[in-house]
Amino acid sequence: MESYTIGQAATLLGVSSDTARRWADAERFPTRRVGTRRIVDGPDLAAFCVEVAQEAAADEEPAYTSARNSFAGIVTAVRLGEVSAQVEIQAGPHRLVSLLTREAVEELGLDVGVRATARVKSTSVHVDRA
Repeated sequence: MESYTIGQAATLLGVSSDTARRWADAERFPTRRVGTRRIVDGPDLAAFCVEVAQEAAADEEPAYTSARNSFAGIVTAVRLGEVSAQVEIQAGPHRLVSLLTREAVEELGLDVGVRATARVKSTSVHVDRA
């Protein structure tokens, strides 16, 4: 299972490290200590990313843009079939869903809480792993 520092979590959430620390202090997401660092487990961060995105979507006007290309985020769901798979990535306020082969998901090591980038071209979404 991947885990993240508060700074890495802040980047994935699209907020400052101070904001992420305040959210952790307020127990909006769980952390644990490893030496002097506070660590967030990937599945916990993934769930919190979805929560933050849903809150933001409820509060904001919809954005109208033709922007495409690359969305760095965190995997929030993986559904495996015998041959195909569905992967959801939360990239800030954006939820992207990609359909790919089960073999590709396994080779990339995609799982809930893993950092990944969705690349969009036309109607295709490609997933990269850092």
